[in-house]
Amino acid sequence: MTRMVFTTDLHGSDICFRKLLNAGKIHKADVIIVGGDITGKAIVPIVEKPEGSYKAFLFNAEHTAKDKVELKDLEKKIASVGFYALRVNSQEYEELSTNKEKLDSAFKSLMTQRIKEWVSIAEQHFKNTKTKFFLMPGNDDIFDIDSAIESSDFVVNPEGRVIMLDEHHEMVSTGYANITPWKCPRDIAEEELSRKIEEMVSRVSNMANAIFCFHVPPYDTKVDQAPKLDENLRMILEGGQVVMESVGSTAVRQAIEEYQPLLGLHGHIHESKGHERIGRTLCLNPGSEYGEGILHCALVNIDEKSVRGFMLITG
Repeated sequence: MTRMVFTTDLHGSDICFRKLLNAGKIHKADVIIVGGDITGKAIVPIVEKPEGSYKAFLFNAEHTAKDKVELKDLEKKIASVGFYALRVNSQEYEELSTNKEKLDSAFKSLMTQRIKEWVSIAEQHFKNTKTKFFLMPGNDDIFDIDSAIESSDFVVNPEGRVIMLDEHHEMVSTGYANITPWKCPRDIAEEELSRKIEEMVSRVSNMANAIFCFHVPPYDTKVDQAPKLDENLRMILEGGQVVMESVGSTAVRQAIEEYQPLLGLHGHIHESKGHERIGRTLCLNPGSEYGEGILHCALVNIDEKSVRGFMLITG
């Protein structure tokens, strides 16, 4: 039997990533998979004041660090919710506020650095064990981070590859997604996504035992439901309730319906924690609450020909 721990949509949360490493050890995972959207969404400048204190704004609240010990605690708090702390003086803060090119460069550097740190920590925990570790960018992630993963001789980016998880199961993976309202770096048209999937699938030798690790879930399922948005990207309410709609991929659904792999591992939609079967294929989305520092993952046991059992766990 092979045991997998699958998570997704960590969005830079340092505490969630460290919890994942612990979960892999506690549950004695043979395979650990992070299925996309691994970088954070914002920089939080920590401005050094002339008297030696530090100030930052996090979630519209001012935070003050009186010394280097409190500064470390503040940086840890910022990293735990997936953001990037950046120490600056008043002049540097003004430069970042007015120079978009410099801000973008700092943002890319911080994202890449955290991925390098995660790769290094994963290597320290699992390189000398039998556990395999996969870290895949998702549609929200910039391409600059790929080299940080691929520099490792242990952590593997499975994007576009056919990988043997064990002697019986092949996994094909992609972090690309159908077009979203935010036009993310790896958003592509359904037709292009379908071509990517078909190219991978054509190299699978045993489809009945295959695993599809596709960041975006299949369309019109329990695992692709998200709030419906208006033209200003605000949630639509009816009777005081948020209106939900399917936002998954038709290309992914079509591939699952046609090829009927053993298992589908998905994410992308944080609110759609759950599972659904499409024919014989079990599709899982563990959901995400990275901003609260809560890890969501799926614990899955597979034997030679079947999914022996699964559990969606939170911690």
